[in-house]
Amino acid sequence: ALLALVAPKPDSEEYKLIGRSTQIDFLTEDVFAKFEEWRRRGVRFEHPPEMQSWGATSTSFEDVDGNSFTLLCFDEMTWEVEAQRRAHVERMESERRAAQELEIARQAQARLFPQTQPALTTLEYAGVCIQARHVGGDYYDFLDLGRGRLGLMIADVSGKGTAAALLMANLQAHVHNQCATYWSRPFTPFALGQPERFLRSVNGLFYENTSDDAYATLFFGEYDDNAQLLRYANCGHLSALLLRSDNHLERLDATCPVLGLFNEWHCDVGEQRLLPGDTLVLYTDGVTESFNGDGEEFGEQRFIEALRRHHNLSSPALLASLVEDVRRFSPHEQHDDITLVVARCRGD
Repeated sequence: ALLALVAPKPDSEEYKLIGRSTQIDFLTEDVFAKFEEWRRRGVRFEHPPEMQSWGATSTSFEDVDGNSFTLLCFDEMTWEVEAQRRAHVERMESERRAAQELEIARQAQARLFPQTQPALTTLEYAGVCIQARHVGGDYYDFLDLGRGRLGLMIADVSGKGTAAALLMANLQAHVHNQCATYWSRPFTPFALGQPERFLRSVNGLFYENTSDDAYATLFFGEYDDNAQLLRYANCGHLSALLLRSDNHLERLDATCPVLGLFNEWHCDVGEQRLLPGDTLVLYTDGVTESFNGDGEEFGEQRFIEALRRHHNLSSPALLASLVEDVRRFSPHEQHDDITLVVARCRGD
């Protein structure tokens, strides 16, 4: 142990403590050997080690100012205390490392979400993912498909926490890999507007590279900026909500099974033309399944009412308002990821 002694001012409270017991104990496995070693080095002991009434063997020594310290031998009790101390230190260090690793994982996963947004003339859009833990299994993306086309995507993989985050990274890698493959071929079916073939490739890779019980629900929409046309596939995901400018609501329901469970996989595609003032909302179940203190879920109906209440806002403002409504309803600890994508047709 190293003690740094600084002389306090004579009129200070610290000065009055000089020459008293410090209540600092030095623990050693062999108090007699340590006593002889330190005494040869000039330490001033008050007496040789003695057995105390409470079971430990100890001695006392003073520094040059007369402050006293105790040299204490490990006994059964002190061994137990030291073992508990070491266990506590190891547990704290393990928790620190785990927290550090989770933070690294959180930062890595954050980079998997869109870092840029392709500019479109007729569509403004925004997305957000608020994770319940450091990492999670929700995913959204904006894919530049070239020729004035944008891929709008939202997905929710099975599982929670780190396992779900790894599965989500797997899915994201396949999506981007297949997009890059199709972009390099100018006359592929995907380039001609057939997202079902693209999704079939993604499903095949996801199926081959995950466990039998791993799957993902996913909504993919290919928006053509020139034609203001949305071609979409809903792979077992929650119905997308399309609120028309006249307040009429349409649900874009599932058109095919979830990804990853079946090698033989068929995909149908739906089509919707977007008009100025129309708003498309994609979301995960963390939105509607948020619950209040009475155990009541936010639910789809409240979500639709909030969408109608705020639908005249811009996409970023609408997104923020929807999240605020969910959090106001469910202010306590979040239990599931909350992910939303909002797209609003601007028209000419």
